[in-house]
Order: sequence, then C-alpha cells, then structure tokens
Amino acid sequence: MKKYQCAVCGYVYDPEEGDPDGGIAPGTAFEDIPDDWHCPVCYVTKSDFEPVE
Repeated sequence: MKKYQCAVCGYVYDPEEGDPDGGIAPGTAFEDIPDDWHCPVCYVTKSDFEPVE
C-alpha cells in the first residue's frame, strides 16, 4: 500500500501503522480513510496529502 505525505507539515501516513489516535486501524489504505479525517499533526484535511513515490 502506498504512503501519503502531508503537503503542509510533512507527516507521512503509513497504511501499515494507520492512525489509531484518529480512529484509523492499521492496514487501512489511504483511499479508504473517511474524507473528514485530518492530519494528526497540523489538522489539515485529507485533500492536502500527496502520494509518496
């Protein structure tokens, strides 16, 4: 699964880790995260994330 990086603060969402504090279970693909999820560091929306190559 592909990782995604916040364009504002640089936080990287790793699907293998998920975001347990944000209610996202490990193994959840970025595409499957609800649209109202936000960056756990700077709180921008999911739309501010870009795929990491």
